[in-house]
Amino acid sequence: MPLLHPGDTFPDLSFTVPGGEKVSVPEIFAGAYGVMLFYRGSWCPYCNHQLRSFQRASSTLADVGVRVAALSVDSESDTADLIAKHKLAFPVGFGADAHDLAELTGAFVNPNPVYLQSTGFVLDPDGKVLVSVYSSGAIGRLVPEDVAGLVRYEQEHATTN
Repeated sequence: MPLLHPGDTFPDLSFTVPGGEKVSVPEIFAGAYGVMLFYRGSWCPYCNHQLRSFQRASSTLADVGVRVAALSVDSESDTADLIAKHKLAFPVGFGADAHDLAELTGAFVNPNPVYLQSTGFVLDPDGKVLVSVYSSGAIGRLVPEDVAGLVRYEQEHATTN
């Protein structure tokens, strides 16, 4: 279960959102910066806060060319309820296989009950990892302000090099 480091290509990842639409990463981020969030579940207050924060920052993130997606092991109905509760406009997938994602990305898995610990990736427009944030518990996760600042920095330095 290797960790993803800056410069690594983010693995191809497909998931389903409530209603049945299939989403593929990195395709949904094509040409944009991407944030891929794995969250513990709709029951987790820290995860709820993080997802709400990314939704509230959606215009700021869009202004710097960032798209967001999230994924958990939750059921379709729990995910649909979470999306409605927080009015999430970005793709939120359900039914992830925690162990498969751990193999692909190095995300930590809680053993019982089985779920993914909070994990976040910031991807460049080519699908390469800029930052990976792995948590082994409830706290320690990406925040939108840091993502926007990182992307602004990357954009400023890309034009000066």
